[in-house]
Amino acid sequence: QLQLVESGGGLVQAGGSLRVSCAASGIMFSRRTMGWFRQAPGKQREWIASIDSAGNTNYGDSVKGRFIISRDNAENTVYLQMISLKPEDTAVYYCNMVVAGNKPFGSWGQGTQVTVSS
Repeated sequence: QLQLVESGGGLVQAGGSLRVSCAASGIMFSRRTMGWFRQAPGKQREWIASIDSAGNTNYGDSVKGRFIISRDNAENTVYLQMISLKPEDTAVYYCNMVVAGNKPFGSWGQGTQVTVSS
């Protein structure tokens, strides 16, 4: 059974950096495309980045050039390095398996809160 545990969120000033992590269990992690999603207050959850089993990455326009997704298959962990953070990046960040169309597939973890102050 899939379990996802996100961590590493916090409060950071605009222009700053932060790295969030997601530890997965219950799946053949190395074979799965994994992604990061976020949900800002009053908005729908949105896909922002994904990485496939070969390490190929894909990003949403809102984070392209500022965020980097990576994975460590030995640790069953996916990371999101965020730089040049903006107040509009404030959201709860979640990871999940990703299928065609950058859709999430699986149950959600608790997420990790990222707050960017101006």
